[in-house]
Amino acid sequence: MVKNIKNDAITPRDVDFAQWYTDVCKKAELMDYSSVKGFIIYRPYGYAMWEIIQNYMDKRFKETGHENVYMPLLIPQSLLQKEADHVEGFAPECAVVTKGGLNDLEEPLVIRPTSETLFCEHYAKIVNSYRDLPKKYNQWCSVVRWEKTTRPFLRGSEFLWQEGHTIHATEEEARAETLGMLDIYNETAKELLAIPMVTGRKTEKEKFAGAEETYTMEALMHDKKALQSGTTHYFGQGFAKAFDMKFLDKDNQQKYVYQTSWGVSTRLLGAIIMIHGDDNGLVLPPRVAPIQVVIVPVQQQKEGVLDKAYELENILKAQGIRVQVDSSDKTPGWKYSEAEMRGIPVRIEIGPRDIQNNQCMIVRRVDGQKECFDLSGDLTEYLSKVLDDIHQLMYQKAETFLKENIHSVYDYDEFKDVLENQGGYLRASWCGDEACEAKIKEETGATSRCIRVGDTPEETCICCKKKAKHVVYFAKAY
Repeated sequence: MVKNIKNDAITPRDVDFAQWYTDVCKKAELMDYSSVKGFIIYRPYGYAMWEIIQNYMDKRFKETGHENVYMPLLIPQSLLQKEADHVEGFAPECAVVTKGGLNDLEEPLVIRPTSETLFCEHYAKIVNSYRDLPKKYNQWCSVVRWEKTTRPFLRGSEFLWQEGHTIHATEEEARAETLGMLDIYNETAKELLAIPMVTGRKTEKEKFAGAEETYTMEALMHDKKALQSGTTHYFGQGFAKAFDMKFLDKDNQQKYVYQTSWGVSTRLLGAIIMIHGDDNGLVLPPRVAPIQVVIVPVQQQKEGVLDKAYELENILKAQGIRVQVDSSDKTPGWKYSEAEMRGIPVRIEIGPRDIQNNQCMIVRRVDGQKECFDLSGDLTEYLSKVLDDIHQLMYQKAETFLKENIHSVYDYDEFKDVLENQGGYLRASWCGDEACEAKIKEETGATSRCIRVGDTPEETCICCKKKAKHVVYFAKAY
């Protein structure tokens, strides 16, 4: 491992994890703060990661019959208030526009915290018959929620996301949509981000405002706190009745549609940073890394060195590997440290002696492993395998960490002891009473992350000792 020449100002994770996270976000140039609290600037390197996630997921959405649309930024306040539970859930976070130019508006306009009501209004206009169904729309946009406490990517007053909104003729179809999108989210986390997730259903208290059921995927960070990383919602006919979304069915009867919504956001960038990073900075999974391979020419002022570096770059680019030559006038040691801090999965070092011997040095960011490669071989094929191996290694490492930090607990004293001294997920039986859920949160700071569907609970609740109904994963969370 190269000595950290450039980045010794990064706070060690186990000294102050929150400061480490902020240091990495800033020093890796993922973001910057704007002049308005909670509104960050996505710098090119951070935004490139989001674009890769966006492109991957957009392809999956379209493969499953979803179409992209774009809804307005502003929502009439009266429209938002049509669904009582929904508006009550979002009212404390809404930013409201009351002036247009120099004039007071006749009706206040809410900057979208989410777009259910806009989709409902639109669907009510365009759907008349069963032949119009299903409607499976998605939009990529930003939303505004006026948060009191903010942290880059994890919780902001504005964040980027996708929100899918679908309507269906039958309950069965809508429920299948809700669970199918959770599967796509979970697959994205595993195959693109090398992140294992715990999935399940939210409790009544924690579900989305206006939903009948909310399903979630939850990741576990290095500090053993949970991060809600994506949710899908089954709405039933609640919004349909509030917005009069009806259709004429095959039996010639007017019926209300069944509805879903689902979304993931730039929180995923925070998950990547906090799960995979180390004391030297980012460690990026290869499939989401904007630069998968950096080529560092050694003694680049010598004849032929830069030419060889660019030759290798062109070979790799032609085969779809995201590669960049660092031809800056910094020292090789500085460049190694910079590449390490930015989490670039593979570094290639090449200098005059390497060229003479027709070889290069390949260094892996994830574990510092070095290997001399004979350039008479197929470099692209070799690096493709290395990148896949790194992805698998990173996923397995994160999965081992997750499994080691799921603790089954059987009484409340044990619950509090394990939470205080070990952290992670606490797998516990629960009676289903919100009073127990609220007591646990108030006394320990742990919240219910999800109900594990299909798990068999112990006989009694962890808190009140009444008959248990569910197995719940509790954790402290972001």
